[in-house]
Amino acid sequence: MSPAALVEASSNMSRYLTRVRPLRLIGPHLTQRKFPRLAVQPVEAPVVAPANPLVAQERSFHSTSKSLGLGATTPQVARGLPEFSLQGKVIVVSGGARGLGLTQAEALLEAGAIVHAIDRLPTPDPDFEKVALRATAELGTSLSYHQVDVRDVAQLNDIVEGIANQHGRMDGLIAAAGIQQETPALEYKAEDVDRMMGVNVTGSFMTAQAVARQMVRLGTGGSIVLIASMSGTVANRGLICPAYNASKAAVLQLGRNLAAEWGAHGIRVNTISPGYIVTAMVEALFETYPERKIEWPKHNMLNRLSQPGEYRGAAVFLLSDASSFMTGSDLRIDGGHCAW
Repeated sequence: MSPAALVEASSNMSRYLTRVRPLRLIGPHLTQRKFPRLAVQPVEAPVVAPANPLVAQERSFHSTSKSLGLGATTPQVARGLPEFSLQGKVIVVSGGARGLGLTQAEALLEAGAIVHAIDRLPTPDPDFEKVALRATAELGTSLSYHQVDVRDVAQLNDIVEGIANQHGRMDGLIAAAGIQQETPALEYKAEDVDRMMGVNVTGSFMTAQAVARQMVRLGTGGSIVLIASMSGTVANRGLICPAYNASKAAVLQLGRNLAAEWGAHGIRVNTISPGYIVTAMVEALFETYPERKIEWPKHNMLNRLSQPGEYRGAAVFLLSDASSFMTGSDLRIDGGHCAW
């Protein structure tokens, strides 16, 4: 810039300058000293609202738009949380004919997944058909039902392989099939223990194995979620279920070991440990033992029992890319029951 231009610019700026008080610094190593008067320029430009930091930090890598230079439109920023999407993923839910399994299956459908429910019941709960119709009519996906006992390993493998071949992929599993039996330890029969372990432990293992085999065969990797229980961590006060509690402790350890072995194939394995859930079966139990409806809520920090819908988010989280660096972990959702 030429000297004349500098003078002109300085003259123009001086019209907007204002004076401030002299600045003084006083300290043990400073003498009192007057500093030159400072000039600041008042804001004359239109005030522009600052950028929203949350919007600014949205994941640009989810946008499909690219910068095209001058005249290009602003790239479309992905809204929401795309890492929670299950769009097009194929997921198996054992124990999905009713209860917690069906509730979590519906959450997966809402996230975009194609869900195949397996259960031993000849026909699923009446609510199953409602969810299946909603999946097709409203959600643009599908919910299918396959009858199989998870202890029938040959049939289980055939069904899971058929699902994988139908879609050309296998992305996830929720192993929610399980049984419960309340019997004092001194009265438990060996065949009842075998049945409990056969469904809750071996059944979960074989279902996970069937799904993992397809993931390895197709090279897709994926996520497996085993439904354990807080009862695998603590003994339940006032609820005598030694075999059930032992089976859920086994599920927790099974999850950790499968995660360690299958991580090399890109397969994540985690567990969910629910607290007491108010299902239809629990409601029936309260009719027999009404005192439990009063006492059980007192055992956790929220002073209430959970509802099946409170486990929807956990299912979507663990099966989606939102938990892509999580494996070998247990997600305990018990209202603080085990934290006392």
